[in-house]
Amino acid sequence: MRDWFKAVKGHPSGVLLVAQLLEVLAYPFAGDTPLGRTLIGVFGVLVLSIAVYAVRATPALTWVAVVLGVPVVALTIAEGFVPANDQVVFWSAILHAAFYGYTGYGLIRYLFDDSWVTRDEIFAVGANFTVVSWMFAHLFMAVQVVYPGSFTAFQGEGHRTFLELLYLSFANLTSVGLSDVSAVLPLARSVVIIEQVAGVMYVALIIARVVGLTITRWRN
Repeated sequence: MRDWFKAVKGHPSGVLLVAQLLEVLAYPFAGDTPLGRTLIGVFGVLVLSIAVYAVRATPALTWVAVVLGVPVVALTIAEGFVPANDQVVFWSAILHAAFYGYTGYGLIRYLFDDSWVTRDEIFAVGANFTVVSWMFAHLFMAVQVVYPGSFTAFQGEGHRTFLELLYLSFANLTSVGLSDVSAVLPLARSVVIIEQVAGVMYVALIIARVVGLTITRWRN
């Protein structure tokens, strides 16, 4: 057990990556009931806690994470009970996007902190990718609250669930384009374009740097 906790503590980015992927798998089973939303919200709180731990580069950055994380946790729980309240959904989406954006920034700083690639930094590449996907999914949710009908799917027009928007986000960021969810209103399309650019830049800057440093390390 001690060795297990030591491995977890030494690889916070790996834990974050696994938690994010488990949350993806948990969404389809959450259901559309208050209990289901509460359960998935509690699991989301766990993921956010791991994210705070993963980006604790300095005491100042830790305080930023706490200041953002506390209202996010409160709004996550509130949203589980009042999903039809547009004000709660909007501010929850905005603060979630800010928190995940900050987490992504912290992970990028972690990746660019030195020129030696560790195992946890490799995990951080994947963890940061999921974090950015979540950030844009929450931005999509905020856009949908302000402009209803911003996104359409094979069911037609209407409100898109967070899982549908997360599906769209991953499809955009990976550039695979395999999503039946599409942006149809101007602001939604603008945010989608920004995510597509971010996905290309992620491969060009972050992944390329990690791969280059890994090859250099192997040659040395």
